[in-house]
Amino acid sequence: MTSFNKVILLGNLTRDPEVRYTPNGVAVASFALAVNRKYKQGEETKDEVSYIDIVVFGKQAESCGQYINKGDSVLIDGRLQQRRWDDKDTGQKRSKVEVVAQSVNFMPKRSWSGQAGQAGASAS
Repeated sequence: MTSFNKVILLGNLTRDPEVRYTPNGVAVASFALAVNRKYKQGEETKDEVSYIDIVVFGKQAESCGQYINKGDSVLIDGRLQQRRWDDKDTGQKRSKVEVVAQSVNFMPKRSWSGQAGQAGASAS
């Protein structure tokens, strides 16, 4: 049976990207994305927020560190990845699901008047 692993998210950064470098010199950016969902429950409209961890590699990671900040809106195209490790303090097995971004599109920033500012850009 074949598998398919594709994620597309539109949301706002909950913090500035943190950029670090691997021993081989590859840039790695990480940040969290708040993704909102509205739905109806009876007559009431409800809001639900999911917080998703995002990881970006290479030149795209450097662009994220340079051009986007907390509160900015981005469109992510990527895949789910589960990381597993042993906790050094407790010895317990731990795991985390995150999105590895294959493309990050910076959405237009809004000016104070509510008008769209600069056009959206893509980190390539």
